[in-house]
Amino acid sequence: MKHRGRHRRRRRGQAVRAVLAGTALALTAVATMISASQATVAADPGALKPLTSPAATGQLRLQEHLVAQRSLDRLASAMGRPVGVDAVLTSADRTLRDAADCAAADRRSLPVAPAAAHAYCWDRADATAADWRPVSVTTSGDADDDGLWGQNRVILAGWAHSATTGPTTERGLARVAFVNAADPAHPAYRWVLLAVPTADGRGYRGLVSHVSGMVWYQDKLLVTAAAGDSAALYVYDLNRIQRTTADRTAIGRVPGGWSADGYRYVMPAVGTYRLPGGARCARAGTPCPGSLSLDRGSVPDSLVVAEGTPAGGDGPARLWRYPFSKNPAREGLLATDAAGRVAPVEAYRTQAAGIRGVLAYRPAGTGRSTWYVSTAPGASYRHSALYRHGTLWRQDTTGATSARCGPESTRHCWTEGVGSLSYWQETGEVWSVTDRMLFSLPLATLDRSTR
Repeated sequence: MKHRGRHRRRRRGQAVRAVLAGTALALTAVATMISASQATVAADPGALKPLTSPAATGQLRLQEHLVAQRSLDRLASAMGRPVGVDAVLTSADRTLRDAADCAAADRRSLPVAPAAAHAYCWDRADATAADWRPVSVTTSGDADDDGLWGQNRVILAGWAHSATTGPTTERGLARVAFVNAADPAHPAYRWVLLAVPTADGRGYRGLVSHVSGMVWYQDKLLVTAAAGDSAALYVYDLNRIQRTTADRTAIGRVPGGWSADGYRYVMPAVGTYRLPGGARCARAGTPCPGSLSLDRGSVPDSLVVAEGTPAGGDGPARLWRYPFSKNPAREGLLATDAAGRVAPVEAYRTQAAGIRGVLAYRPAGTGRSTWYVSTAPGASYRHSALYRHGTLWRQDTTGATSARCGPESTRHCWTEGVGSLSYWQETGEVWSVTDRMLFSLPLATLDRSTR
């Protein structure tokens, strides 16, 4: 029986690889149909330009604001003892389907080159929900350098709700899929709604955010704020997930208990990092954090940030990083000075526009970081059925390169619905999302394709 099981798994793995290979070939065929005038569109962003002046780096400084412990404790006392990641995973009620079981339209959203090594589409109940879409990803490989959270391999995928369609109570909300990735053949997940507690700890509201960036580091989850918010980042504690007690569309305290738009779990924020002087991201010139990732190759570990800018714009955009604290009493928080200020330790300007994913990786022995940025296609191409894929650039201070695909060597080889990037150091994989699928590929493959 064991041998048969291995054979079935081998055949299934071969089938999945065949599906992914077939998808890549089909996408390459689509690229063939693109006219020569469109084939090499995706302007080379060139080399990264260091930002070193106090005026430039001062705009990137953050101010830490932590929720008072008594407020968090009051909320926990009213709602019941908080739970952790394990409780969410063991109650997983939805399944991811591997690529072989996904619709052809879903698979077409995957990269043309480099091709995905593993790919999954969401439970049908979520895949058909037009008002919600996946945007960002982080893993237990970010949380701990052994790749595990306790005994669990976990992937977190951030989903954003449309701010203009769907039920009014849900518009603009953010939720996270906690994926149990222990068995790659049968990953399962459960939703957790992100929330913001009231100042007095007597209630909470839903977080309104595009969750375009998300990093899980130690026991904290950092996510980007909405563009109109004066906060740049919200901070969540993975040990402070709360069970709800009422199945209502309302969010917060309701007659008979606590509700979170029908979700069983809700996670209230424990802090924020705000821009200088309370500036709002929507203000011209203010750096809006768009995508996030973790760099374990820096000393100390650092939070990598890309500025959110419109797709197809003229640029430029900024890339920068903040150091994480090495103080054991500040687990998962950024390094601050005595006044609670967080200063960037490295910053660059790039001509890449519409950045939706960012990674910084320092190969051993090089002493220099390589940056990867995934960009969305401009509006004129997103409306073309033949040309919706973005571009993934490999950049440093000497120049930029990207993968090319199709007989006309187009650079639009990345995904549809470009999402954030996350490097799982222990496995050597890069994880990302399209607007339909969750996928991974080796960093080595990505690196080779962009050389």
